[in-house]
Parts: sequence; structure tokens; C-alpha cells
Amino acid sequence: DYLVDIGPEAGRLGGEVVAAGTIEDIMAEPRSITGQYLSGQKKIHVPSVRRTPREECLWIKGAAENNLKNIDVKIPLGVFVCVTGVSGSGKSTLVNEILYKSLMQQLYKNTKVRPGKHKEIMGLENIDKIIDIDQSPIGRTPRSNPATYTGVFDLIRTVFAQTQEAKIRGYKSGRFSFNIKGGRCEACNGDGIIKIEMHFLPDVYVPCEVCKGKRYNRETLEVQYKGKNIADVLDMTVNQACEFFEAIPKIYRKLKTLQDVGLGYIKLGQPATTLSGGEAQRVKLATELSRKSTGRTLYILDEPTTGLHIADIHNLLEVLNQLVEGGDTVLVIEHNLDVIKSADYLIDLGPEGGKGGGKIIAQGTPEEVAAEPKSYTGQFLKKILS
Repeated sequence: DYLVDIGPEAGRLGGEVVAAGTIEDIMAEPRSITGQYLSGQKKIHVPSVRRTPREECLWIKGAAENNLKNIDVKIPLGVFVCVTGVSGSGKSTLVNEILYKSLMQQLYKNTKVRPGKHKEIMGLENIDKIIDIDQSPIGRTPRSNPATYTGVFDLIRTVFAQTQEAKIRGYKSGRFSFNIKGGRCEACNGDGIIKIEMHFLPDVYVPCEVCKGKRYNRETLEVQYKGKNIADVLDMTVNQACEFFEAIPKIYRKLKTLQDVGLGYIKLGQPATTLSGGEAQRVKLATELSRKSTGRTLYILDEPTTGLHIADIHNLLEVLNQLVEGGDTVLVIEHNLDVIKSADYLIDLGPEGGKGGGKIIAQGTPEEVAAEPKSYTGQFLKKILS
């Protein structure tokens, strides 16, 4: 009945009420990204061509865990595959319990995981890596941040260690780490904040009085690269850092991928604990994108659009397509029709949830699934594709 649209963008560029009122009011506000999608001015288009799968594929034979009815499932490789179906139809059991755990066991010799009940998985020789990209935090403590997670911080520390001033002082790259004694502020152990334990109340964090939240001691901060010290660099947003390090290809490439996934507004040193689930997921995707593709990696995402705005979903789809263009396979469990219509191949489970599910209702391109009258997914897809 009533919408409050916050924005216009994310991070520093957000925090304002862009529009409030009925759907018509939101659509009439040119600054509202939500309004642009509601009015159809911006939209996620159905791909004009679907990619053709490679000849090799993965076969899950005799999947019978939970409510799965002893099914054989073919998963094509080198394309964007989406597993669909109503809640409780067996999607997570098939992908997470059987496929993911079996591959973890066989590729990484992980004996702790127990795969769900199935006869065998064929075609394993076509996969050399399996990566599960979820919305869990990239680190449990304020020490981890996007720069440390993506590995770009190691490269930045090396740049500082190569400056004239650092060489004169005999500083190596470890001097610029806030995890190691020497360069960090010892009053707060390089955290930049001090934890005050409150009895019966949540702990309170206050900025360190010695380093004023900068994490490093005075000597370390005297070393500058292009007029900035290491604390200044950690305080930069990804967009600012992209400009600053443009002349260093290794660093620029990693930062550019963070920018490409729509995270240009986050700070390099932003504590991992302050990132939302969707942001953490995109930091992981950016890290994968910055690696050289082998063409034999399987990425698994379980409902990646949970809690995401449609503009973020648009962004996410572009990133997933980039991974597939690199020759890898993306396997997504999804309910969101914008994602489903963008996939190359669908596996629709159902027809119902619980006991009434666990069968393959349809598989093929979204157009082929839309033509299957028994498929609930197909019935909704038909409206969008027509």
C-alpha cells in the first residue's frame, strides 16, 4: 500500500529517503532505481540466445535422499544451470546434500562430509574444483575486510615496502600488516577499536585513543605512496582505490572486479562484520572473477537473490554470466523468475513439496520447461517469456 524507497544508491551514496508513497509516486521519482524497475524503464531482459552445453556433463544416478524418488539427473557443463521447483520439492537435497558433498568427498578427499543417498555420480573427470558461494560473512572478526579477503592487501603492502622511505628504514611488507607486531598500534593490537566489556549488556567498541582508529603506529604512517599512507588507503572506497592504483595492473585488476560486481562504494578496510549477506556474497564472486579460469570449475549458489534489490539481482546475473563466459559452470537453486528466465538450462523438481515432490517434472531450456503443463515453474515462466 505504501512504499518507502531508501537510496539512491548503496553505502556512502545512500541513506536518504528518495521517495515515499504509492507505487505511482515511486515510479514518478526519476532518482529512484526501484521506480525505474517498477515502471519498466529498466529491466532484466530475457537472453536473445541460450548457450549450448558442452558435450561432457555430470550425471547423478539414483538420487534417493529425503523425498527424492530415485531420480537420475543430468547436469550440463559450461552453461548457467538453474534448479527450480516449489519449496520442499528436493532442490537443496539434490544439490547440497548429494552433489556438493559427493564432489567435496571425491575431489578434496574430505571424509567428514556424508553425501545423501545416491548410487553414483558420473562425469567427475570433467570437474577439478567446486565452490559454494553463499551469503555467510567473509570473516567473523572486524580484522577481516574486503582487501584481506580478495588478497589485494598483500599486493598493496608490497607496494608500500618498495617505496624509498620504507627501504631507508628497512621496512618489509610485514611492517604494513595490522596483524603483526612492529607496524601496528600496540594499544589496540591493530584493531583500531577497543572492546569494552559491559556486564549484562552487549560489548561496546570505541576508537583507540592512541592511533585514533588508524590501526598503525606513527612510524609506519610516516611512509607514504603518492602522498597517502597505508591507513589512508584502507579508508578509500573501491572506486577511489581503482583510480589511485590504476598504474599497477595486478592491484587494479582485483579492485576492478570488486567494482564490476557493484561494490565500488565499500571501503577496502571495512570490517567484514559490517557487510550485508549480499555484499559478502559479491566479495566472494569478485575474488573468483579475478582468478584465471580453468573452465572446469563448478560454482554452486543456493538462492543467491535472497534479500537483494532487483538492481543487485541484475548485477549478480551479469557476474554469473561472466563466470560462464570464462568456460565454467554455474549451478543455482532459485525461485526468482528473473534468474530462472536468464538461465541456459533448467531442472524443475516437484510437482509438490514434501512427499508429493522429489521427481523431475521438466528439464531443458526455459522455453522447453514453459511448454510443460505439469510444471508450476513453467506456468509462471510462460507469462514472462510470451
